[in-house]
Amino acid sequence: MTQKLHLKAPGNWINDPNGFIYYKGQYHLFYQYFPFEPRWGKMHWGHAVSDDLVTWEHKGVALFPSKYPDQDGCFSGSSIEHDGKMFLFYTGVHYTEIDPDNIHACVQDRFESSQMMITSDDGMKFDNLNDKKVIMYPIMDKKLGDATHTRDPKVWRGKDAWYMVLGTTSEERNGKLLFFKSHNLYDWTYANQVSREGYGWMWECPDYFKVNDRDVLIFSPMGIMKDEGIEENQAVCTLVDFDEETCHMEIPDTYQFIDYGFDLYAPQSTVDEEGRRVMIAWLRMPQAVDGKWNGMFCFPRIVEVEDGHIYFRIHPNVKNKFTKKISSMQDIEEECYYLSMDMEEGDWLNVGGYQITYADHKIQTDRSEVFAGFEDRCSQFASPEINGSAHLDIYVGKNIVEVYINDGEYVISNVVYGIRNDIIASSRQDDVNIYVAE
Repeated sequence: MTQKLHLKAPGNWINDPNGFIYYKGQYHLFYQYFPFEPRWGKMHWGHAVSDDLVTWEHKGVALFPSKYPDQDGCFSGSSIEHDGKMFLFYTGVHYTEIDPDNIHACVQDRFESSQMMITSDDGMKFDNLNDKKVIMYPIMDKKLGDATHTRDPKVWRGKDAWYMVLGTTSEERNGKLLFFKSHNLYDWTYANQVSREGYGWMWECPDYFKVNDRDVLIFSPMGIMKDEGIEENQAVCTLVDFDEETCHMEIPDTYQFIDYGFDLYAPQSTVDEEGRRVMIAWLRMPQAVDGKWNGMFCFPRIVEVEDGHIYFRIHPNVKNKFTKKISSMQDIEEECYYLSMDMEEGDWLNVGGYQITYADHKIQTDRSEVFAGFEDRCSQFASPEINGSAHLDIYVGKNIVEVYINDGEYVISNVVYGIRNDIIASSRQDDVNIYVAE
């Protein structure tokens, strides 16, 4: 099954992106996948590949529950290349008490988490029955981590060793990170831990990397939000100081949201063909589309740091596809189109029922008209304050709108239902440029 532009569930349910890597001339993106219904269940890893991050081909199930430690799910993780092989690292879940009314769920978070690994010679074939290895059994020392909520291994190569970071929670219910080192990818030694109050009670999907000579931490703290109507688990990023020798990380008390639409979650990054840091993330959807599929990913975004601020910019491979300028909405037949315009304070834009305004020095969006019935998930959003005029790059799909403000200074991405392709109205009507992909 081939998809262009936004990567969506091939059917049924997807959530977190996993194992994102450029390997042997192709981009591989694995993802949390329940292949039986468009709802969350015992997790598998689905698999999609692309030559350019624009056209994707689904390859079916890569990982499925097959061992005692992962019999109730192959949770999130990452991948690396070593000696020509692809290594996948993930969290295996074993329920200690199964819900008798739904074998795909457990009772009151009664499960244990192990860290596991599997390899492939070509990135396509995975021997789930014979090749899986447990590299870390459930953590029983509560001063170190949590037997249940320790997961999502991200592995990278340092100067003299392999490194792994896991998200967990402390006895005081503060989110924290655990760092490990290895010289062979099989045997891992505990190196350090770091925690910070005010960032929620558990840190999912940690991702550490360097960009523009700065240390960047991306993670998804559970319980960081208390706003009514907004998901309490959100994806954030911050600049940190990381000492590789000791694995000590200084985390400040300030952070950015990765996306100010609050639908985006569980981002993961890799390095693209040109050596740029590229990130992709899951967009949470409250309802399946046509009762058939639930879950999609944002467009891949380049991560850069300028003047102490983290930017998320649309990947040039995507942007360069939208080259055909049109003058009428009647010409739009594609799955997605692109708008470009400048806004001053007081300006507004209506895109198929999705409202964008520049008011109170912020870009504000309202999806009420294209999100009917889901008001409790929040319909109005705003960027942080902006100085002066704002340039907007807006990508509009049938079920997603991505608004890039000032070349990725901030991004607002929203899931939508029922957006129309026959309306674009603006206070600057003549200044709205519309493009479709060629």
